[in-house]
Amino acid sequence: MRKRPTMLSRVQDYLEHRRALGFALDISGELLMQFARFADRSKHRGPLTNDLTLRWVNLPKTASPRYRATRLTIIRSFARHLAAQDGRSEVPDHRLLGKNYYRLQPHIYTDHQVRELILAAAKLKPTYPLRPLTYCTLFGLLASTGLRISEALTLKQDHVDLAQRVMRIEQTKFRKSRLVPFHPTAAEAMHRYARERERQPMGRASGAFFIGSHGQALPYPTVQYTFRQLRTQLGWRANGMLPKPRIQDLRHSFACARLLRWYQQGIDVDHAIAALSTYMGHGKVTDTYWYLTGKPQLLSIAGERFERFAGRCTGGNS
Repeated sequence: MRKRPTMLSRVQDYLEHRRALGFALDISGELLMQFARFADRSKHRGPLTNDLTLRWVNLPKTASPRYRATRLTIIRSFARHLAAQDGRSEVPDHRLLGKNYYRLQPHIYTDHQVRELILAAAKLKPTYPLRPLTYCTLFGLLASTGLRISEALTLKQDHVDLAQRVMRIEQTKFRKSRLVPFHPTAAEAMHRYARERERQPMGRASGAFFIGSHGQALPYPTVQYTFRQLRTQLGWRANGMLPKPRIQDLRHSFACARLLRWYQQGIDVDHAIAALSTYMGHGKVTDTYWYLTGKPQLLSIAGERFERFAGRCTGGNS
């Protein structure tokens, strides 16, 4: 008699299948392996059930609502895969966690805050000659292109074509590469940084575009530390659901600003959003919608558009 597969073997098959399609699944893969071991220790056999899912999702008891929501999201993807195979596994509804399941609204930077950040970075103590210029150029690039911080920090000098104003972002999330054009004002700032970097011996010897104190690629923990210093200095408070603004909120802010500008220009956003999704390196357009949030200007424009739509539907009668 053939033994029923363990949850661990099913998770391993799922991860192998997804990674073959180009998904890295580093964090989610580790969490799924933890779930599989939990299920097998519980002597669970047969199709996936909501009861099993919830018992694991709610561990440990001290976990934050956000963490439990993340675990549920990961299990839902795996459950859909199993259900398609066996026709019996239960796909947990995202409402199973009640009000605990929500998207934390990010901080949306104002134009004034972006200028403040860049100016404050330009006044950083020059613990190495390039430090102030490195950080004001880096933060300006993130704000104007919506790059992931990891993408900016792994840029190589030969990935940046300053003459054509385009960057080549290689093998990042989803193992995808893409070309990212940037604005002439960003090109001017990057030209200035590249010239100054070439004047430094450690800059000429490094292949990285943004370099740290020893000529190596600028380390992420160092960038985080510096950003937090500047955030404290500027006295910022978050306008989202998180306690303080984050570096990655520059990416959210870029997406919202781009959408607002399209609305103001009368561009068909339903079609343009696909271009934004490609530009930001998302695997699917729904990932781009996740980055958008209800800032007042967007809500105002949405309200006006709905009023015009409702007026057409009712023939202009109130």
